[in-house]
Amino acid sequence: MIAKACCVLLLIAGATGAYAQTPKFTRQDTLRGSITKERAWWDLTYYHLDVNVDPGDSTIRGVNTIQYKVLEPGRLMQVDLQPPMSIEKVVQNGKELSFERDGNAYFIQISEDQRKGQVNKLDVFFGGKPVVSENPPWSGGLTWKKDAQGNPFIANSNQGDGASLWWPCKDHMYDEPDSMQISVTVPKHLMDVSNGKLRGVEERNDSTKTFHWFVSNPINNYGVNISVGDYAHFSETYKGEKGELDLDYYVLKENLDKAKAQFKDAPRMLQAFEHWFGPYPFYEDGFKLIEVPYLGMEHQSAVTYGNAYQNGYRGRDLSGTGWGLKFDFIIIHESGHEWFANNITYKDIADMWIHESFTNYSEGLFVDYHYGKEAGNEYVMGTRQGIKNDKPIIGKYDVNYRGSGDMYPKGGNMLHTLRQVVNDDEKWRDILRGLNRDFYHQTVTTQQIESYLSKHTGRDLSAFFEQYLRDVRIPKLEYQFAGNKLRYRWGNSVAGFNMPVKVFLNGKEKWLEPTTNWQELKGYKGKNSLKVDPNFYVEAAEVSLVP
Repeated sequence: MIAKACCVLLLIAGATGAYAQTPKFTRQDTLRGSITKERAWWDLTYYHLDVNVDPGDSTIRGVNTIQYKVLEPGRLMQVDLQPPMSIEKVVQNGKELSFERDGNAYFIQISEDQRKGQVNKLDVFFGGKPVVSENPPWSGGLTWKKDAQGNPFIANSNQGDGASLWWPCKDHMYDEPDSMQISVTVPKHLMDVSNGKLRGVEERNDSTKTFHWFVSNPINNYGVNISVGDYAHFSETYKGEKGELDLDYYVLKENLDKAKAQFKDAPRMLQAFEHWFGPYPFYEDGFKLIEVPYLGMEHQSAVTYGNAYQNGYRGRDLSGTGWGLKFDFIIIHESGHEWFANNITYKDIADMWIHESFTNYSEGLFVDYHYGKEAGNEYVMGTRQGIKNDKPIIGKYDVNYRGSGDMYPKGGNMLHTLRQVVNDDEKWRDILRGLNRDFYHQTVTTQQIESYLSKHTGRDLSAFFEQYLRDVRIPKLEYQFAGNKLRYRWGNSVAGFNMPVKVFLNGKEKWLEPTTNWQELKGYKGKNSLKVDPNFYVEAAEVSLVP
């Protein structure tokens, strides 16, 4: 999220306080965060989410059709929905099925034999008043507001807390439907904008309309979006790497002129990110920016926006360098998630850095593409002011628990440091594009990403990732001058840390290959000065002579 909650750098200071202590995990955490046996036997193939949004009483009612392939015979299926929402009935092949509730999980008893390889479906009827988000997008739920004319203005945001806050689903990131239809019924004077392409609008006899959207690509559950308002619409076509891409924009009518100016950052974003990451991953579903009553989020092909039509993050430069005021942070950051979050998706939220570190880093690459490499470097290094080094970036597995908010600025600087290690910008670009090509529309683990980067950089990066993802210390280049010798090593580091580093020794560029053991460089002349290239996220210190 940005904010990918989402996560925005801005609120990291507040967010990290919640991570100060690891909580005690419960059965509910395990049911939510692990691949239970009641999830493992079936594979999602398709959803049809059909909901009625009633602004009058802030309720949502509807049915979700779940289509699945049987991987192994099973009879007990876990479907998730959080209170105060509730499942009212479940029907398969015309027969109502029994179920039991355990907190946020419902266990549905399938009555018919489930044979391996079969594709079956069932209908889950549900309703209620979903949780209202107290601080969207960082706390999950629905936001029910009104625009300046008094019209309802409604949207969901639910990364982390779960899509099951408002609709019944398999609420674990490891399994995505291959495609999805989203049908949303709203009062006739309003519009719903959801993911994918609009297939049609159905006029009803009860003063409502139903908007039918279709997503032709796999989609993660928290990326499923409803945005309801009295919208104005405009569009354009972007000629990208895979051909023509439809860009559609939905904004409150009073903001139409502002949006036509501000949303020029969308094609600029595509220029930069298609260069660095490869083709936009969802040409078939188009790209949308949708105004919502909160800051914004990375809903797949339906990026939501609430940055008040200004550059920076709510008008501020999070890097402190000036470069952050050259673009609209929410448009760039949230759209970056189309590649890292929606195309490449973590299987477990403990690996949320895969979304947030790469997307934080994408901001600097946007600056690099449009304003030059030095500008991009300055931007990334400027974001270090947000790093806390309070706890590891990797969270706890199988309990739906993310790591430190440092996954944003520290993770971005980790990747920037890795670019320096590669020391070949074309190779680095090929690696970033390769990630999006080779993991296209997949859910992944940290181990897969680490292994890929090690393989394609040609360097064992296991200690590198151990240092930056699982440790809170900043590696320190310790050095000492002794006559015509320079001694150096990595301190403040994990065992085996061996990252090469570029330094300026007496003003001249020099690459060192430090390990955690002392090494010597002999034969230099001149004054004793050493400065580390600041693009490396490390520290350096001259230490006293040792034997």
